[in-house]
Amino acid sequence: MTPTPAVGKDTMHQNPPPLTTTTVTVAYAGGDERRGPVTMGQANMIRCILRDDPTHINIHDVWPVPEGTTSAAVTDALRALAVRHEGLRTTFPHPPGTAPVDQVVSADGTFTVTVLDHAELPGDPAEYAESVARAARAGRFALDREFPVRITLLTVTGQPAYVAMAFSHAVADGSAMAILREEFAELLAGKELPELTSLPPVDLAAVEASPAGLRKSEASLRYWERILRTGPQEMFAEPRGRRPGTDEEARQLTLRSRRGARALAGAARRTGHPEATVLMAAWSALVAHRAGQDSCVTAVPSANRFHARVARSVTTTSQDALLHLDVRVETFDALVARTWGAVLNAYRHSQFDSVRLWEMIDRVTAERGSHFGRDVVFNDVSALPAPLLGTEAQNGGDAEQELVWGPPQALPTRLLAFTYRTAPQLHISLWAAPSVFTPEEAEGFLSGLVLLLEAAAAGDVPMKALAEVTGVRPAERGPDWLRVDGCWVSPDAVRETLGRAVGGLPVRVQVTEASGAEPHLTAYIALGETSLTPTEAHRALTALIPAAGSGVLAPHRYVLVENPPAEPDRSDAWRRLNTIDEGTGRSRQV
Repeated sequence: MTPTPAVGKDTMHQNPPPLTTTTVTVAYAGGDERRGPVTMGQANMIRCILRDDPTHINIHDVWPVPEGTTSAAVTDALRALAVRHEGLRTTFPHPPGTAPVDQVVSADGTFTVTVLDHAELPGDPAEYAESVARAARAGRFALDREFPVRITLLTVTGQPAYVAMAFSHAVADGSAMAILREEFAELLAGKELPELTSLPPVDLAAVEASPAGLRKSEASLRYWERILRTGPQEMFAEPRGRRPGTDEEARQLTLRSRRGARALAGAARRTGHPEATVLMAAWSALVAHRAGQDSCVTAVPSANRFHARVARSVTTTSQDALLHLDVRVETFDALVARTWGAVLNAYRHSQFDSVRLWEMIDRVTAERGSHFGRDVVFNDVSALPAPLLGTEAQNGGDAEQELVWGPPQALPTRLLAFTYRTAPQLHISLWAAPSVFTPEEAEGFLSGLVLLLEAAAAGDVPMKALAEVTGVRPAERGPDWLRVDGCWVSPDAVRETLGRAVGGLPVRVQVTEASGAEPHLTAYIALGETSLTPTEAHRALTALIPAAGSGVLAPHRYVLVENPPAEPDRSDAWRRLNTIDEGTGRSRQV
């Protein structure tokens, strides 16, 4: 054993330091050596790993250790998991400055376990273990050589209490961590693990690269493109909103509700649909209602484990299913019926070449003059065999309903929810962007979800009664906001952003509303001595949209004139000016 510095320095400032810190090197052998292309899920996450802050993209979990377990038993169980699962023995060799395209599975190797021994665990032991695991997420994993799990064993006078772990998202996702946690507990209990039935990553990559797999990927890209071209570009488009490309820090809000569990079960019985479908319908209805949208676009990350070949794979399948649900129906029951088919359709289209997906997203949003935001994420892991609950959430009380605020974290989206269990309590954690949800509104949203489920358990609910039933009010927008190309848009915000994009030139944005058609935006730009084309104006605007204020969509047409009119606030005065050039600015005409 070699002494090492304590991990999680930010945590150690708040808690007494451990008595000793040692590192144990654990050798493993007995697996097969293999090599092959990366899977689509791995490629997707590697792209994020190479780009994003490690504390955002790395993931963590905490595994309680049963009393009486020896340290040797813990390391033996960890060794057995490394041999059993190829994903844990995988690295991604690649030249500097490039993204990996291959994965290599080692037959043998070593990993380290940092042991923090304490006289007693400080404060709330589970919360302390959680903070150690979270601190280990700092620092980018070396994809080409590092064992993809950072392991810290917390002991009390030599007795193991918790294993705190940080994982590379290239080899594991939430579902994989849940599977590993379950198998770790079974190994410590002396049980024999069953034969693996789901594919390891190398074999999964081969399936994806088969003709059938490639057809599936192409179909998924077409499905996503249709939504990107027609759906709302930001769910929470409102004056106080921020663009989806800007992160915020949001506190975790956890709901534990026996009322909600009973209501969900009752609504499922009454409608004859699975609980998961009813919950998704209720979520989509309330999000769309709160956002003032006709449809709800939700990313569903756990959806692509519905097939047996990946259900229990220890790898990352982190590719979103994208649910686009039109909520323009008369009643909640009708929405539940519509949700069933829409969810299945989203699941079927959740396997794709992520590089091509992002190329398509960039192309389509440039042509549309928008910025697609992953505004809403709903991750239902309640059906997993060992739900990934997080240590602070494993033992909920017996209260009929409680809402508890937890620690903050960076939120690259506007609304993120994890459903951990649906019985005997409905247990959901929510992270809501402070720019669009005050703390009271976030609490009201989760409480309103339970109220909607209770109403749905008692009978069909008119969709127009959602505000009355849930207490959740739709977003407020000024009179200048209007729906353009399926998106809520503020012409004033468009004018201001376009003006910045073209270096402060005078700009006028005119709204044209033809009978029976959606409004169109026309932007007039006075060039003076400046040289500018519609294509250049459009490109400059779309470059600013991701970080601009909410409600910005590119005009359908750019009209370039020499000088502004004497009365620049009058649209008809701009229309009478001589036109130097005009066009959509798009590479594809719209």
